[in-house]
Order: sequence, then C-alpha cells, then structure tokens
Amino acid sequence: MPVISSNKPYRIGRSKTGLGLFATQPIKKGTKIIRYFGPMLDCRKKKDDAIENKYLFAINGRWTIDGSVRKNIARYINHSCRPNAESDVNTRKRTVFIRAIKNIAPGDEINYDYGTDYFKEYLKPIGCKCDSCEKKRAKLRVEARAVKAKDKKKAAKTKSAKPATKGKPAKAKTAGKAATKTSETKTSKKSSKTKSAKASKTASAAKSARTSSRRTADYARAASSGARLGPNLGPRAAGAARATPAASKSGGGFGA
Repeated sequence: MPVISSNKPYRIGRSKTGLGLFATQPIKKGTKIIRYFGPMLDCRKKKDDAIENKYLFAINGRWTIDGSVRKNIARYINHSCRPNAESDVNTRKRTVFIRAIKNIAPGDEINYDYGTDYFKEYLKPIGCKCDSCEKKRAKLRVEARAVKAKDKKKAAKTKSAKPATKGKPAKAKTAGKAATKTSETKTSKKSSKTKSAKASKTASAAKSARTSSRRTADYARAASSGARLGPNLGPRAAGAARATPAASKSGGGFGA
C-alpha cells in the first residue's frame, strides 16, 4: 500500500468493496482533492489500444490515462451513484483531478461517478455496492417482505374463511334432506290412507256380494220347496201360510 503524507486530507482504508479513500480532514466543496495520473496511452497505436484494465481513464477519443500504477492513489476512490466528488478533466493539458462537490467530513469515504460505460461493463453485472444502491436494495427488500407478509396474511384469511363457506351448503343439504324426508312421510301417510280406503271399499263390496248371493240362494230354495217369501224376504212353509185363514175362520165361528 502506498505511503501517504500526513499533511494530505485523505487516507487509504477498508470499505465495503475492498479498499477506498477516506477523508482525514474536513474538505470543502470545490476543493481539488487528488490528481488521477499514470502513463498516457495513445489509442491510435495498436500497442496502447490493446491494454485493458479497470483503471483506464479516457480523456478524449485519442488519449487515455492508465491509472493502474501503485503511485496513483486516486485509483482507490470507489464509484458511487450519489457521489460527494467528481472528475475534473482538462483535455488540453490531459490532466484529471478529483474535486469535491459537497462538504466532506473526516471519516467519510470519497467517491465519484465512474460514468455510464464503466458502470455497464464492470459494475452492472455484479451489482453496484455503493451506499445509495445498498439503501435502495434494502428498501426494496423491506417492501418485498411487506408484500409477502400481506399475501401470506390474505391467504391465511382466505383459508380460514373456506370451512365456513363449506358449512353453509351442508346445512342447506341437511335442510333439503329433512324436507325430502317430511315429503316422503306425507306421501307414505297419504298412500296408507288411500290403501285403507281401497281396502274398506273392497271389504264393503265383498260383503254386499255375499248378501246378494245369500238372497239368491234363499230364492232358489223357496222356489224348489214351494214356499213363498215373507216381508223380510225369508221363506215360509206352505202349511204355515194355510194355517192363518183357518185360524181366522175358527175365531170368527167362535165369536158367532
């Protein structure tokens, strides 16, 4: 790790993404903190254009600073989506200084925005780990947990409400069964009454038939014996029929 003079307002320290540059003294807004330097590469030369590393700082379309050298302390400054510093590029002099855009307190990490191209190529695939993005991700995680808890609560509520919904048709079903049973009882009672009435009619018809046959038999016997039928339709003997006039005559003669 390079040695930094004690009169410098920064130091190298451990950060979330590895090593970083931290303020050791208050740094006012607009102050040039440190220069970003290294060998100057000419992109028109194939040899220089073939160099690839994470510390290349393009000044313009031709010139690029290779900041991978150990003496370049500015290379320890990390990216931030909400930085407290920025890169001040002078294309004519081909120099780059890191300048404060906010008042930086002692202990704060110094950072600047690396730019869209660097972010897409190096940071987006692994996820930006700056404080701003970390806070954003933490907020999203909290919101996701809240939504998950809400959905879980809703599902539990729906689940607990399902048995009650099932119970209602069961009651209706029971009521339907009772109604069917009552209807069946009424039908059976009606049927038994009908059967009883039919049986009564049948018995009456049978009784009438027996009486009629009995009378027919009496007529037949009377006809065969020469008797005649009295007022009650019963047969009387011929002798008894003849005795009545004799008695009246006898009675008449006695009275004379």
